[in-house]
Amino acid sequence: MSTIISVKELTKTYIMGTTKVHALRGITLDIQRNEFVALMGPSGSGKSTLMNLLGCLDTPSSGDYWLNGTNVSTMDDSELAEVRNKEIGFVFQTFNLLPRLTALENVALPLVYAGISKAARRDKAMQVLDAVGLGDRVEHKPNELSGGQRQRVAIARALVNDPSIILADEPTGNLDTKTSIEIMGILENIHRQGNTVILVTHEPDIAEHAHRAVRLRDGMVESDAINENIVTVDDPEHRYKQG
Repeated sequence: MSTIISVKELTKTYIMGTTKVHALRGITLDIQRNEFVALMGPSGSGKSTLMNLLGCLDTPSSGDYWLNGTNVSTMDDSELAEVRNKEIGFVFQTFNLLPRLTALENVALPLVYAGISKAARRDKAMQVLDAVGLGDRVEHKPNELSGGQRQRVAIARALVNDPSIILADEPTGNLDTKTSIEIMGILENIHRQGNTVILVTHEPDIAEHAHRAVRLRDGMVESDAINENIVTVDDPEHRYKQG
């Protein structure tokens, strides 16, 4: 395995009026290519801040962040946007789909920014929608889809640029238990096909699907452990605990 993410002594401090908020206090962490990692921690632990830094949505106050061999910690906004579009696929709790666009158009949107031709965009969007089981819903708009189907569209959109990393922020937070299992099955399959998956969650049952759990508390790594009892959706013994 090769290291895809390496952060050294990462800090993030926010100035709120006259108060300094230390969201991250010297995080050092390596993630290997094709790992499936859960970032966990209570509210205020720093996991959302760390996710924003790993996703190149923000820059650290100090420390280094190497992504695929490139130091991104000193990049400006336009450079970060380029890295984001090329390297990272995002899946959010709230889906973040454009309501007036069809599933196909939502999924194809990142390819517009990449300068891909219309025909190629359509082909690629169809391919990833098929892969998440929505080949028969491509012309539906978000309000014509269930919550689980919307999250599948969001996952397809995250995959369309062939990113190195899928960053999923509470991807099952708005879904019922049955649909959550389906979505975790899709993320497991994405991981099996070679993607690095970073899952941000506060739900232990969801984190059990990951192969490694990094727990944050007060802006620091509290624990970093391999999951010895991985739960998989296609395991006949799998029993999803009701929340």
